[in-house]
Amino acid sequence: MKKQKEKGLSLKTQFKEAWSYIKESRGYIFIAVALFILSSIVGAVFQEAFAPMINEILKNLIDKTSGLNTPEMIFFILQNNAQSAFLSIFFGMIFGIFPIISTVTNGVVVGYVLVKATEIAGISSWWRILPHGIFELPAIFISFGLGIKLGFTLFLKREARTKEFKKRFYNSMNTILMIIIPLLIIAAIIEGVLIGFLE
Repeated sequence: MKKQKEKGLSLKTQFKEAWSYIKESRGYIFIAVALFILSSIVGAVFQEAFAPMINEILKNLIDKTSGLNTPEMIFFILQNNAQSAFLSIFFGMIFGIFPIISTVTNGVVVGYVLVKATEIAGISSWWRILPHGIFELPAIFISFGLGIKLGFTLFLKREARTKEFKKRFYNSMNTILMIIIPLLIIAAIIEGVLIGFLE
């Protein structure tokens, strides 16, 4: 009983630490959001220029998900998003380049897709994105923001760099486990069920 109580307290402490780190890192998360919005606008405005590349990405995605049942779709979505979150942290170590590129790429694709969806089915088609996007987008923005912050550790003074890097890396991993993964699980379930329902 005592061990269970201690475990509960430990998880609660870890969650508080994760939430506190998100608030501490909000400047970097806002950078990720701003980059995403700007790149979405670029993807929407210059859709013809990006069409060949994005259509190829979408075709590959359709090929991979074709024939998947709802549980398989949920797992596929969760795996993709979780992988993106972890890679943003790990490869964010290199001056935050990977999460910045990922943010911009995702933004361009979303901007392009929203315009195309509006042209085909009208703005009402956006409701398909909203339910899981409420959970998925914050999780992705947080992971990209934390990846950028971790990478920017390399710009600190040498004497403070190692200690701060370890601190940021621990807090980033803790935030992924405590907050980002649970959000992505909820988002994957909603999206997978919606896709299954629409089919």
